[in-house]
Amino acid sequence: MSSKPDPFDEMFGRGDTPRDPYVNYCNWFEGEDTRRLKRKAKDAEHAFRRTGITFNVYGREEANERLIPFDIVPHILSAREWQTLSEGIEQRVRALNAFLHDIYHRQEILRAGRVPREMISENVAYLPEMIGVEPPGSIYTHIVGTDIVRTGENEFFVLEDNARTPSGVSYMLENRETMFEMFPDLFIKNKVRPVSTYPKRLRRSLEACAPPACTGRPVIAVLTPGIHNSAYFEHSFLADEMGAELVEGHDLRVVDGRVAMRTTQGYTPVDVLYRRVDDDFLDPLNFNPESVLGVPGILDIYRAGGITIANAPGTGIADDKAIYSYMPDIVEFYTGEKAKLPNVPTWRCSEPDSLAYVLDNLPDLVVKEVHGSGGYGMLVGPAATKKDIADFRKKLQAKPDGYIAQPTLSLSTVPIFTSKGLAPRHVDLRPFVLVSPKGVDITPGGLTRVALKKGSLVVNSSQGGGTKDTWVLES
Repeated sequence: MSSKPDPFDEMFGRGDTPRDPYVNYCNWFEGEDTRRLKRKAKDAEHAFRRTGITFNVYGREEANERLIPFDIVPHILSAREWQTLSEGIEQRVRALNAFLHDIYHRQEILRAGRVPREMISENVAYLPEMIGVEPPGSIYTHIVGTDIVRTGENEFFVLEDNARTPSGVSYMLENRETMFEMFPDLFIKNKVRPVSTYPKRLRRSLEACAPPACTGRPVIAVLTPGIHNSAYFEHSFLADEMGAELVEGHDLRVVDGRVAMRTTQGYTPVDVLYRRVDDDFLDPLNFNPESVLGVPGILDIYRAGGITIANAPGTGIADDKAIYSYMPDIVEFYTGEKAKLPNVPTWRCSEPDSLAYVLDNLPDLVVKEVHGSGGYGMLVGPAATKKDIADFRKKLQAKPDGYIAQPTLSLSTVPIFTSKGLAPRHVDLRPFVLVSPKGVDITPGGLTRVALKKGSLVVNSSQGGGTKDTWVLES
């Protein structure tokens, strides 16, 4: 049996010579004192701890609040590579927005048979309450995180679409600020496109989505579930950076046909609510009646044009990994073009033939829950024990429509800095996209997540992964 080829190394390609985007960095690294770099790595860790950049780990008794490990070797992309990614991401995000509008209105893609009707009607993420509702500016996906993986020099794939409440942008910004503080000389030698304008661009993009009821400059607020949420640091960070109010459900109420927030001067109407609360908890009158995280009646105000909710209720269906498998058809249906960024090949376990194949090949596949996130509830076949596989087989047989499967890709690697020098580790990339009636705005960079364990393909911070600064070069 032939062995798999070595993963594509983004710094060195298939040889020993640095690839063009990394030449300046490698020249700099070779002239550096390893002891100095070790001190800098420690300094970076202390900086993150001082800033309070932590995340919560659910279901763990020990150390619920953790620091996400940060690696000081940047993930570098050339201007040409970024152009390829940007064009593909914009095409995909536009198609996703058109798809969401369609399935809540005319449902032409269902009538055309390009997506099975039951894939929508029986999906728990599909909200009948949104049927016929026209979001302000016809925008559903105001903020999107598109997960990209790479397998070769010019081989990029979309791994996931995060269109519900994508997280991680605060780490992108803090990673850059930390790198700039630690190694200002590196930014003189490399012309790196900035990411620091993201909060201003986010505010401008949300303002452009103001509802019909807005008069004057839009009032923006960030709705958080509270301090115990795993991404609370990010909610607070973005509100502060945007100059917006950070609110919880109990700070909001319906007043005179508007959603208003409590202030020292009384209640002030909110025009745009950047919500980081899931649909089910958004409105106890329309969804989960036991929710104390949302605002009673907010959906009725939204339907009447009194507030913009970003992202729109019901966008979670675009996160569904079974829907993901139809994205090539979705892109072609709404744009008339082939997808510029391909999907990872995907088997839908709801289909008997696909299920049979997956069950026969579990040790070689990655199997994911269709509504899963954060690396939870998945099987990485090549890294699993026989018991793991046997247990997962039972889950799959009990509820096949809850899973999809994909081949185990040979993900690209980028070096991390270790006590023994540079060592390759697998990475993925989440660029962040802003969508408004004025257009699609993709920040040049994103959150690079890295698997810190040798050979591991799981990059999620909840599963032991770390992060890197992502550089897009000017030329």
